[in-house]
Amino acid sequence: METHWLVRPRTIRLLWIGFIVALVLTVVAELFVQEPAHEGLAGTFAFGAWYGFGACALLIVFAKGVGVILKRPDNYYSTRDD
Repeated sequence: METHWLVRPRTIRLLWIGFIVALVLTVVAELFVQEPAHEGLAGTFAFGAWYGFGACALLIVFAKGVGVILKRPDNYYSTRDD
């Protein structure tokens, strides 16, 4: 039985490479594009890239913390207090 193309290791590797190349090209393109002046942190080089990465990492850490608080035992639904 043939596996779906999105779960093949070669496809996953190619997708990772494609996404990384796209992200790098986006940051490099910022060197050649004249943007309107921004103040403070928003004016730093590649602000969107590092801000987006930081926000995503923060959301992951937050979600892990919520998971620890809300986690139930594996047999939570199978136990009865009758």
